[in-house]
Amino acid sequence: MTGFNVRKQMPGVALSRDEFRKRYCDHFSDPVFAPLRAEIDRIVDAAWDAYSNARKAPHTRRAGAGFADPDYELSVDWLAAREKIKDLERQQKDPASPSRILLVNGASRSEHTCPGESSKSWRLVMIARELLAHEPQLEVEVLDLSRLGSEYGRVIYPCKTCVSTAMPLCHWPCSCYPNHALGQVQDWMNDIYAMWAAAHGVMIVCPVNWYGPPSGLKLMIDRLVCADGGNPDPTSTHGKKVDEAKAMEMAGWPYPQHLAGRVFSVVVHGDYAGAEMVHDAIASWLRDSGLMEAGHLSQLSRMIGYMESYATSHDDLDRDTAVQEEVRNAARALVEAVKLSRSGAMRQPDSALSEPRKK
Repeated sequence: MTGFNVRKQMPGVALSRDEFRKRYCDHFSDPVFAPLRAEIDRIVDAAWDAYSNARKAPHTRRAGAGFADPDYELSVDWLAAREKIKDLERQQKDPASPSRILLVNGASRSEHTCPGESSKSWRLVMIARELLAHEPQLEVEVLDLSRLGSEYGRVIYPCKTCVSTAMPLCHWPCSCYPNHALGQVQDWMNDIYAMWAAAHGVMIVCPVNWYGPPSGLKLMIDRLVCADGGNPDPTSTHGKKVDEAKAMEMAGWPYPQHLAGRVFSVVVHGDYAGAEMVHDAIASWLRDSGLMEAGHLSQLSRMIGYMESYATSHDDLDRDTAVQEEVRNAARALVEAVKLSRSGAMRQPDSALSEPRKK
């Protein structure tokens, strides 16, 4: 199937050399860099060359056996991420491997940056972690998304929604980054994909931010779209060839769910409104990605210090011993669900069914 009408009507985004230089030099506005101006000028010239020639992936190698086009040059960054994920997926499926739970702190607040105080979400994650530490043959990993705002070089770039052009254009893992030509490097997601691939169970804890999840958590959720239907072979679309991807989708795309079968718990807390809505949105995303709910008590949406002052919100959590125990129950339920899932006693009742409409 060929001849797709690929819509192109948005204004251009190319920078002039002067504007590029201005933006690049903003990194060196601190007076400490003044003695290095000549060196910086040479670096800017090299960066302009990479930008103007659109060298997204300057380091590539032949894809090799196992790919649709073994001669296609793939980014070595992408290949390294793929190999790490495949190794962890093999370990995750090995019945002899220890069970692994990923705890996700979805809050942005941290005492290491402007707010000057840790978040209640972090405290709830630590409550769950303390309980899980007593479980035998269980490994626990904590993903603290607040580091996006407090740690140098820690970043998750936005999803470019390749899926909306054609599902096979979205690669697993994501191949949109790093983009060296645009300076979009140090993307955290390759590490995060590996964390999810290694896990048997995932627990997400977050607050409500303006009736939605915190921005860092939403960035991760958006970038995990490639886990639900993503194309594991970028050579099949020769990178980002739109016509090829559209033709593959129209020929019948299987929508592989790369994280299916894992179990999840979601804990959302607020102080006024929106906790249930945010919880339901996150849980729906996980279910649509093929993950299984770890039971009723694993799902929690609560108000902590309803309509009380922000300044005393940690005191409200101190007093709310019931919600602390509910978080422990959510962690307990997740552990039991992982055990049942790994033993074969728990599986999706509709896992053998075929959906008449895939999306």
